[in-house]
Amino acid sequence: MSKLILTQEVTGLGSAGDVVEVKDGYARNYLIPQGFAVAWSRGGEKQVEQIKQARAARALASLEDANALKAKLEESTIRVAVKTGNGGRLFGSVKPVDVTGAVAAAGLGELDKRTVELASAIKSTGEYTATARLHPEVQATLRIQVVAAK
Repeated sequence: MSKLILTQEVTGLGSAGDVVEVKDGYARNYLIPQGFAVAWSRGGEKQVEQIKQARAARALASLEDANALKAKLEESTIRVAVKTGNGGRLFGSVKPVDVTGAVAAAGLGELDKRTVELASAIKSTGEYTATARLHPEVQATLRIQVVAAK
């Protein structure tokens, strides 16, 4: 088991600044190369504090702002236009970065791609849902409409 300090939020594991213990292979092959974590050391306590301060600065200013953004996002449907083939099947799939781009293009606000979670892979046109973590206490459910690009 490896002891790590998370530098970003990892779904199911923890948020930035948390000290976690994971299996060696998960740490060596995924978390550290992707930049999601760094190895824990005795001098890492200062690093934990810096990461937590940076996370607090990046987080939305307040719970009220997050709730206002949640209301705006949940009352609208986000349209994502993508290239399609026969029968409405996509070339590739819709990714969280596509969803955040569509939210910004619709003028609903800026989201970080790491906060958007798709319930399943989106590989055809239609209606889907996703969740966005806006604040540690606030999650918004997004309605996504995938349409063929003209």
